[in-house]
Amino acid sequence: MLRKIDWESQIGRRLRLRDLHVFSTVVQRSSMAKAAQHLGVSQPAISEVIADLEHALGVKLLDRSAQGVEPTIYGDALLKRSVAVFDDLKQIIRDIQFLSDATTGEVRIGSTEGPWFTLLPDVIRRFSQQYPRIEVHTDLIDHSEVFLALRERRYDCVLIPYIIGLQDRVADDLTMEILYDDAMIVAASAHSKWARRRKIDLAELIDEPWILTGPTAWNRAMSEKMFGAAGFSRPNPKIATNSIILRARLIAGSPYLGLFLTSVLRQLIADNYALAALPVDLHANSQSIAIVTLKNRTLSPVVERFLVCVREVAASFAGKPAGRAARLATAPRAPPLLLVGRGRGSGSEEAAPQCPMARPHTPTLPHKAGGRKTAPASMRKQP
Repeated sequence: MLRKIDWESQIGRRLRLRDLHVFSTVVQRSSMAKAAQHLGVSQPAISEVIADLEHALGVKLLDRSAQGVEPTIYGDALLKRSVAVFDDLKQIIRDIQFLSDATTGEVRIGSTEGPWFTLLPDVIRRFSQQYPRIEVHTDLIDHSEVFLALRERRYDCVLIPYIIGLQDRVADDLTMEILYDDAMIVAASAHSKWARRRKIDLAELIDEPWILTGPTAWNRAMSEKMFGAAGFSRPNPKIATNSIILRARLIAGSPYLGLFLTSVLRQLIADNYALAALPVDLHANSQSIAIVTLKNRTLSPVVERFLVCVREVAASFAGKPAGRAARLATAPRAPPLLLVGRGRGSGSEEAAPQCPMARPHTPTLPHKAGGRKTAPASMRKQP
């Protein structure tokens, strides 16, 4: 039976932050010798710290073996709380820095590829213009790591798609905020035969070559549900990749088909990828983008300002609802070419009709002898 731990005499006076740091390093390195080398101290000094911790707490913290050391259930509990303790200390320092100079600080964001490609650049541009001395650190992360990364305090917040079953994985310690709605849409090369069609049934496309995401991608379940709602199995892709840019480049120059979020396809076309949104009526393709934070973690004022900026930019995305865009794309009077972007160096001078779901965008025409060409009248901005 565990003895009762007296806080004043045993913990308050004997448990030091340095000891917690040493213990965390030992667990991370799975070795006292490696921890000693990393911290620049002797191995006996590390062993003494661990022994003092175990004596003060009255429990065994590490299991030792020939392969190294690993935490016991008590060690896991101590390690979990140690992460929170050190994070709170870092937050204290950040708060003090903000109070001394409200224009400095740092923000750390993790994001999956969709919002990382579309929403995050606009947010960072706006935020950096408002607070040029605040450092913004961002990483592209796999969807399977987002919650672990938050709990380990690697990021202040993460931007993710709201995928099927995600709510079941969001525990009580996390807060999810829906920012805006989006939807999946079928894309093809702007020069393909499909781009000239006014209406396409999904059944016509099933046997075409597809480029889809891999088995671990966040939208795998969503695409399966979408095809299933139309009475089909998800096509076996000729090429599988989670990279947005690789899919875009391959589709733009080949007869492949692919699926993109509407906001992603809009940005790709604005970046002059020769892609077109096909007028296909898709089912069960509703999608949202969310921001997730750790519920019981006090965010610094700098991070709070960043979240305000995220919501402001997301509101502009929400002004172009994906559901409405998809309906416009599949309307009977939809123009033959939707969301068309020009391929780099394609040399084509054919005008692309404006799609209601695209940003106003006049592609730059290629240079020829005799000066720069102007856009055809059909593409000029109407008064």
